[in-house]
Amino acid sequence: MSHGAPPPSPYSSWPGRLPQQPPRHRLPHGPDLLPPWQDSGPAAPDDPSGAPPPTPGRHSDLRRLRTSYRSLRRVAVLTTLGYFVAFLLLSGFAKGLMDRPLFAGLNVGLALGLCQIPVTVLAVVRYERTARRTVDPLAARLRRAGEAR
Repeated sequence: MSHGAPPPSPYSSWPGRLPQQPPRHRLPHGPDLLPPWQDSGPAAPDDPSGAPPPTPGRHSDLRRLRTSYRSLRRVAVLTTLGYFVAFLLLSGFAKGLMDRPLFAGLNVGLALGLCQIPVTVLAVVRYERTARRTVDPLAARLRRAGEAR
């Protein structure tokens, strides 16, 4: 081995050729070169809003669906987790408040703990109602537009 030669590869004893990585497929870029499943296309003619059709390639409908679904999830999760974290913090740092009796042997801590169930149920009900009102119609419109192609 001379000083100018590279060090031997750890795969030098590999039988045959080294495995090659498959080539990565790249989609062409540009608004006119989008795959058909990403192109939002014109709005359906029965669109009650009367809004102009989205510009092809802007993904406005998909982006709107993703944004509304994301905000829906955040509200539901932050409501239930926020209440639970507030309950834990009060249990850990406000023991005097949590030990105060309310009525018939029920103290504030037990009442707040029992309120976690209705808070979670209300978050789920609000999630479903908002999803039916905003997310589901948008998803159905996108599905119809995809089937029409």
